[in-house]
Amino acid sequence: MSSAKKIPMRKCVGCGEMKSKKEMMRVIKTAEDEFLLDTTGKKNGRGAYLCFSGECLKKAIKNKGLERSLKHAIPPEVYESLQKEMEAFETK
Repeated sequence: MSSAKKIPMRKCVGCGEMKSKKEMMRVIKTAEDEFLLDTTGKKNGRGAYLCFSGECLKKAIKNKGLERSLKHAIPPEVYESLQKEMEAFETK
């Protein structure tokens, strides 16, 4: 009797959609209070998940979804750098 392998699901903090972990990117807050995009999903730190779209990042900024998930106020410079990283990732 073989059991089907469970696929880890995560909720996007922008659109609220549930997707598999591999279909999403992770935004993490490290112990040094840095905010980074983690496309591998393996870096250490508290994480929040976003779809691979700029629209979801905009929604997450508007509804403060990232701040809630990371339990930390996020300065505007960080949002700007995340948007630049997201644009660079979308063009690949």
